[in-house]
Formats: sequence, C-alpha cells, structure tokens
Amino acid sequence: MLASGEMRCYLATMVLYIKRGCPWCVEAEAWLSKHGVKHSSVDVLSNRDAFAEMIRISGQSKAPVLVDDKDNVLADFGVEELPDFLQR
Repeated sequence: MLASGEMRCYLATMVLYIKRGCPWCVEAEAWLSKHGVKHSSVDVLSNRDAFAEMIRISGQSKAPVLVDDKDNVLADFGVEELPDFLQR
C-alpha cells in the first residue's frame, strides 16, 4: 500500500474514464495526480464513442473507470481501492 504522501511515477499512461460533475471522478483525478500517476482523463458525457468504449471495457456505465497499460480495469471505484489496483 502507498504510504501517505508517497509519490509514484508510472511510465505507462493510464486512461481514466470520467463524467464531469461526478464527485467520485473528481476524487479519483485528484488522487492520481497527488500520487504522481500519469493518466489521461476522458469525459464520457461529451464523447459518445468514449462512453461506448467505457461500457465495452468495464461491462457497465458507471464512472470512474480506470484502465492500466495491461488492460486491467477498475470500474465504479472509490479512491481507497486505488493503492491495491496500482500494486498489480
């Protein structure tokens, strides 16, 4: 588990599917940035293709959804789940 304030620098970029205005998405973006996790955020409410892709990848329509460079998926999560997911 990541220690409080520990910074990680990931070489691979992760994709974070979000919905603007979603409080869990805001928390996820902030947590990833705070911990130095390189990622790109994709707003699925403004991009139908991205929304369809998120559903295809995760099997559901809730956000946030995080996909790593190995195609591991963390769907509809809270930030407390990120440390374990990132340890994979």
